[in-house]
Amino acid sequence: MRDDRVEGAEAAPIGLETERLLLRRPIRSDFEPMRQMFCDPQVVTHIGGSPLCRAEAWARFQRDVGHWTLEGFGQFTVLEKASGRYVGKLGHARFMRDLGARAETEVEMTWTLASGFHGQGYAAEAGRAALEWFDAHGARRTACIVAEANLASLKLAEKLGYREVDRLTGASGARVVLVREG
Repeated sequence: MRDDRVEGAEAAPIGLETERLLLRRPIRSDFEPMRQMFCDPQVVTHIGGSPLCRAEAWARFQRDVGHWTLEGFGQFTVLEKASGRYVGKLGHARFMRDLGARAETEVEMTWTLASGFHGQGYAAEAGRAALEWFDAHGARRTACIVAEANLASLKLAEKLGYREVDRLTGASGARVVLVREG
């Protein structure tokens, strides 16, 4: 198995800034807005379909926080600079889930934004910043897996340089596997 960790967790940024956004590692106060985001039916439609209970949201949040320590990269908390509001989470992770035979990586890029921020270009803006940071810390092939019906996320993946390599079907429905060379 390849070692795709970013050298030293200390290499991870305190924060990245874009024109409208701040991206930083998750902190304790991010839990409640993240939990609320995963309770929104509009948000979870293509990612499991059911709102997360508090314990599931806490486990996901702890995974995101711990991932930075174990791997030196992870999911950023995304905040709107002008208001300080929680926009969502976005970044790279090794979830150890099945990405199909053609992905040829364990590292994924994912994004989840609160529904009030959909359609404003925030995901593309944050995604470009996260990719630039990730590529600068050791370019490598990454994948994303998107529900076939999630046309907005498929379009975003394409904007971020991902291309389809496979399709998977399972309990969560049809999913498209896309890859990007770092």
